Amino acid sequence: MDNKLAPHWLLLRGLARESAHWGDFVPLLQAAFPEVRITLLDLPGTGHHYQDPSPSQLQDITATVRDHAHANGYLQQPVTILAISLGAMVAWDWQQRYPTEISNAILINPSFASLSPFYLRLRWQCYPKFLALICQRDLLKRERAILQLVSRCRDHDDANSQAWAHIQQLRPVSLGNMLRQIIAAARYRPQDLPPQIPILLLSGLGDQLVSPRCADAIQQQWQLPIRRHPWAGHDLTLDDGAWVITQLKDWVASTTA
Repeated sequence: MDNKLAPHWLLLRGLARESAHWGDFVPLLQAAFPEVRITLLDLPGTGHHYQDPSPSQLQDITATVRDHAHANGYLQQPVTILAISLGAMVAWDWQQRYPTEISNAILINPSFASLSPFYLRLRWQCYPKFLALICQRDLLKRERAILQLVSRCRDHDDANSQAWAHIQQLRPVSLGNMLRQIIAAARYRPQDLPPQIPILLLSGLGDQLVSPRCADAIQQQWQLPIRRHPWAGHDLTLDDGAWVITQLKDWVASTTA
């Protein structure tokens, strides 16, 4: 299958995150691929849809995101999807059910319940921290705690935690929506069918939230190409966006040269 990227890309974030959390990665991506159109989509219950209830079934999250994409004319031709974590599960479900709508996909730190146990999909070592941040009422402290879970780079914690706290002030993700997203992710078991489109897996070996073994399990199940970052955490585009872009370019060049 040809890995040629589509002229229109859709980007999807993960659990309780929204489009604004892509931060500096989007202009970096646009500069690297100036010919493409980049659209940021929010999952239900987050971002511009923060007041909507999130479904607790992943297939229903996919349906909501897809309906929004259709309504805005984003699917007039096949798209490339770049997605992280929960967004990567949505992208996988989407390509399984509607493969003609997606040209190819790049999935960052994905995990499936059918291939990996729960204590790897949410590493048992982070359970106390995860519960503590759910109970944390101070937005700045909560976002700093989230950063320490999803990123291995401490250089910009002050700026990033302040920016993320501001996002939560503007478009707060409710505890109910976060819990429904967790339930959707925990339940998701894709059909045991190989993907019908080219898919690249990206994995951060320093991921403290989701074990890199989850991405490895997906790679082994369907023999997909995978690139592993030696130290980056769960939010790979935050820790090393330039590396992600290099992998995209190399992946495309490997089959279109």
